[in-house]
Amino acid sequence: MSRRYDPHAIEPKWQDAWERDSLYSVTEDATKPTYYLLEMFPYPSGDIHMGHVRNYTIGDVVARHLTMRGHQVLHPIGWDAFGLPAENAAIKSNTHPAEWTYANIETQKASFKRMGFSYDWDRTVVTCDEGYYRWGQWIFLKFWERGLVERKSSPVNWCPSCKTVLANEQVLGDGVCWRCKSAVEKRELEQWYFKITEYADELLNDLETLPGWPERVKAMQANWIGRSEGAEVDFTLCDADGEPTDTTITVFTTRPDTLFGCTFFLLAPEHPLVGELVYGTEYAAPVLKVVEAAAKETAVERAMGEREKRGAFTGRYVVNPVNGEKVPVWVADYVLMEYGTGAVMAVPCGDQRDFEFARTYGLPIPPVVLPEDDPALETLREVRDRQFDNVTWECAYDGPGIMVQSGAFTGMPTGKGGAGVQAVTRWLEDRGTGRFSINFRLRDWLISRQRYWGNPIPAVHCPACGLVPVPETELPVRLPRSVDITKGETLADHPEFYTTTCPSCSGPARRETDTMDTFTCSSWYYLRYCDARNDEAIWEFEKAAYWMPVDQYIGGIEHAILHLLYSRFFTKVFRDMGLVTFGEPFTNLLTQGMVKKDGEVMSKSKGNVVAPEDMIAEFGADALRAYVLFMAPPDKDLEWSYDGLEGMFRWLGRVWRLVAEVGKETAGGCGIAASGDPATKNLRRETHRVIGKVSDDIGRFQLNTSIAAMMELTNAAYDYRKAVRDGARDLALTREVAETLTLLLAPYVPHMAEELWSEVLGHQGSVHRQAWPAYDASAAAAEEVEMAVQVNGKVRGRITVAADLAEEAIMAAAFTAVASHLEGKEVVKAVVVAGKLVSVVVK
Repeated sequence: MSRRYDPHAIEPKWQDAWERDSLYSVTEDATKPTYYLLEMFPYPSGDIHMGHVRNYTIGDVVARHLTMRGHQVLHPIGWDAFGLPAENAAIKSNTHPAEWTYANIETQKASFKRMGFSYDWDRTVVTCDEGYYRWGQWIFLKFWERGLVERKSSPVNWCPSCKTVLANEQVLGDGVCWRCKSAVEKRELEQWYFKITEYADELLNDLETLPGWPERVKAMQANWIGRSEGAEVDFTLCDADGEPTDTTITVFTTRPDTLFGCTFFLLAPEHPLVGELVYGTEYAAPVLKVVEAAAKETAVERAMGEREKRGAFTGRYVVNPVNGEKVPVWVADYVLMEYGTGAVMAVPCGDQRDFEFARTYGLPIPPVVLPEDDPALETLREVRDRQFDNVTWECAYDGPGIMVQSGAFTGMPTGKGGAGVQAVTRWLEDRGTGRFSINFRLRDWLISRQRYWGNPIPAVHCPACGLVPVPETELPVRLPRSVDITKGETLADHPEFYTTTCPSCSGPARRETDTMDTFTCSSWYYLRYCDARNDEAIWEFEKAAYWMPVDQYIGGIEHAILHLLYSRFFTKVFRDMGLVTFGEPFTNLLTQGMVKKDGEVMSKSKGNVVAPEDMIAEFGADALRAYVLFMAPPDKDLEWSYDGLEGMFRWLGRVWRLVAEVGKETAGGCGIAASGDPATKNLRRETHRVIGKVSDDIGRFQLNTSIAAMMELTNAAYDYRKAVRDGARDLALTREVAETLTLLLAPYVPHMAEELWSEVLGHQGSVHRQAWPAYDASAAAAEEVEMAVQVNGKVRGRITVAADLAEEAIMAAAFTAVASHLEGKEVVKAVVVAGKLVSVVVK
C-alpha cells in the first residue's frame, strides 16, 4: 500500500468492484426504514457539466449517509431523452436523434460512474425507450377517460425557430422561448390540452402541506396558479343603433365595488366578438390594425405595465348593470384572451393600465373610491350620482377606502374582499346580472408539439367517428425511425405512420401526428423508478406505496413552475385513479445554486466552462466531489476556483497519510489504552464533537461546514501525534479516530474511504455497508472551557473554568481576572455567555 494518495489507481478499482457486487441495488425490505433520495434526471446533451457534478454529488452524500444510518435508500437515475435539442443536434451532425441521444447517454453514464455516484443502475429509465413511452401513452388514455384531455382551437404560443407550439409556462418573462430564446408569436391552432385547471384549487391549497419546500418555490407556484376571488358581471351588448340586445358579455373582476367607475369596456384583440362588432363599419380598419399588431406580440409583452397601450373604438356599447349607463366598447392590446373572459370592465380611477389608456384616448376617469384621508372625501362623501368625471391624480388608486358617486353604496367602506365588494355582488346576484366567482390565472396545459422526437399521441382522426383513442392493447404507438429530420420531415410527412384504420368502425383514418410535450415524460418518472422493469403495469401498487413519496428531491429553481407543477398535477390524478394513496410526490425540495466562474454562469458561449472530466483526470473524482461541496452551501451559488480544488486534493492527501500511519502502527494491535492525559482527552472529545457536527450538518444540508469539521478533526489528530511521542500514544484512540474519519468521509469521498477502510485499516466488507459512527454527547462535552472576559466591549482577560461551573462562580473568576480594569469603577451590568465569554459594562 502506497503512502501516497493516488486517486487514479484507487477510483477505477472500486468502481469496478461496486458494479461487480451490485452494491447499490436495492429491493423492498420491510425491516428497515425507507428513504427515497432523488435528483432531477438529466437531459442527455453530451458531456456532464459542473452543474451536474454539484447536483448529483449533493444527493449522493445524503443517500450514502442514510444507507450507513440503516435506511433502505432508493437512489436511481435515468434520462429525460425526448425533445428538441436532440433534433437540432441531429440536424447539425447529420445523424438520427436516437443515435445522438443514446450515444450521449452512454457518455454521461460513464461519467456518472467515474464520479462514484451510488445509483441503482437496475432501475434506470430512459424516456425515449418504448418500454417507458408506452406507459406515457397509457397515461394519456387514462386522462382522456377521466375527461382531462381536450382538443380545441385557440390562440397559442408559436416559436418560429423551434417550429412548434409552447405552453404558457414555456414562454419566459420577456416573451421569448424558454429553450432557444427566440421571440414567441401568437397563432390560432387546434391543439391537445391536459385540463390541469380541474386541479387548480387543490394545487394551490396543498402548497400549505409542503413545509419542506422553499418558500420561494411555493410562492412562484401560487402566483402562477393565481387564484382571485371576485364576481362575474354581465354587461348587455347594444346593437348598432345603441339599443340593448339579448347578448351579454361577462367579465370577471376582483373589484365589483368599482362598477360605478366603469367608463369604457375592453375586449381582447382575439375575442370572437371583435370581428362581428366592426364588420362592414367605419371602425373596422382601426380595429383590425390593433388586432394585427397584437398578433405580432407575445402575451408577456402586451401585459407589460410600462408599455404604451393601443386600442380602437368599435362603435358599439354595453350597458353597465349597476347604473344603466351605456359604456363604449374598445379593443385594447393589453387585454389578453387567455386571462379571465377576454373582456374587461375598465375602471380607470382604480386600475393603472386603464388609467393610462383613458388618458391616451381622452376617456372619463371619475373617482368612485377615495382613501379615508383624501380631502375630496368631504365633498363627495354624500354624492350618490356622478358629478365629477375626472380626477387630477397622476396615477390610479387601487387601495381600500370609501365608496363615492356609487348610488346607494356611497359612503360604504370597501377594498378587495371588503364590505363594498360583498354588497355590490349580492345586489348583482339579486338582479341576475352577476354572481360571486373565483378565477385562476392558470390555464390548461397545451401538450401537443409539431416535432418528431417525442412521444406520439395515441389518437386517431376518423371521418365518421371523430377523435378516437388508440386501444390499450395496441400500445405503444411506435415512433418510426425512418423520419429524416435533416430534411425537415415530421410525422405528418410519413403516410406509413399516419395511415391507419379507425379502432371503432374499422374505416380508413389518420393517426395523430403531433407528439407530446417532453414535460409529460418527466411528470411521472419518479414513480416508474419504483418498478422500472414491470411490463404488465405502469408500476405495482405495493412497490409505489413502499417507496413513495420521494423524501428528498434536488434540482434547480428553474423547474419551480414547469416540471414541479406538472408532477404535482400528475400525482393527484394518479391518486384519484387509485394508483397511489398520496397527493404530493415530493416531501422535501432542495434547489441547489449554480456553479459560476468569474462571476458568470458557466457557458460555452462565454468561454468559461470547466470540464469535469478534465478535473477528474488531474485530481480524481473524490477531490472534485469534496470541492464542490466545500466551497458553498448547496442552496447558494458556487464560484469556481482551481486553487480551491488543488487545496482540497492536498487535504485528502493529509488524511491519507494520517490513516496510513495509524494503520501501520496499529497493524499488530493497539495495546493498552493510555492513562487519559489532557491531550488524549481532548482528541477523544474532538472526535465525538465532529461526529455530532457532521451528522447534524448532513441532515441540514450544510455539507460545506461538515467538511470543515472533518478538516478540524484531521488537524486535531496531527496535533495529538506531535504532542504525544510514539510510545505514549493511546493507539486504541488513534485507531478509533482514523476509523471514524474514514467512516465520516465515506459519503463524500467514497473511493478513498473504501481503500482506506479495506486496504489500509484491514477491514472486511465495504465501508459503505458499515454503521455510521455513534455520537456520544458526554464524550463530546468539554471538562474545562476557556472564556474571554470583556470590559466595555474590549477583551481584557481570559479564564479557564470547569464546563459545569455555576454562573456566580464564573462571574467571580472573571472579576478577579480583570480586577485592574474594574478598580474605581461601578459595574453597571455583567452577562455570562455560556462557554464563550463574560461581558462586563462599567462606568
